[in-house]
Amino acid sequence: MKLLIHGRNLELTQSLRDYTKSKIDKAIHNFQEMVKEADVHLSVARNPRVPQQTAEVTLFANGTVIRAQERSENLYASIDLVASKIARQLRKCKERQNHKNKPPHSISSSIELEPITSPESLTQGKEPHLPNPGVRKKYFKMEPMTIEEARYQLDLIDHDFYLFRNIDNQDLQVIYKRNHGGYGVIQEKN
Repeated sequence: MKLLIHGRNLELTQSLRDYTKSKIDKAIHNFQEMVKEADVHLSVARNPRVPQQTAEVTLFANGTVIRAQERSENLYASIDLVASKIARQLRKCKERQNHKNKPPHSISSSIELEPITSPESLTQGKEPHLPNPGVRKKYFKMEPMTIEEARYQLDLIDHDFYLFRNIDNQDLQVIYKRNHGGYGVIQEKN
């Protein structure tokens, strides 16, 4: 498994890296055949009045994206909380796969990898360009799915909404978590 650890507003010491790696390894120990890559972002709030330290983990497991984020006053506690949350989500994902006896929704066909010979070849002849502040673009292939599959994906990524293509009519729709419980779907009016 490939593990990437990033830090924002903090110095990533070797002990912090080792602690994070051990907790993530322990969380995915029973699911190593599923997880291909883990991306960990650790951050500390700049405002000293807000003692908020965040650990966010994104896993890529058999074409499924699993994401969790936890905040607390202690970064090590945040890492512990997010590791246990990831373990629960992986267990839930594996149980669902075993229950349905079919592979999960796959997005791997949309990714084309090119072999990299040296790090210099990545930046050679290119000028650095930063995107417009506040606008972040993500691109991915959207395989058609049912509303129930979209709800499941929403639960795995731990966001407030999920954009998907409905399998019945091929329309783009958004499923979201309602404030008072349950889910809602936004779709275009024909």
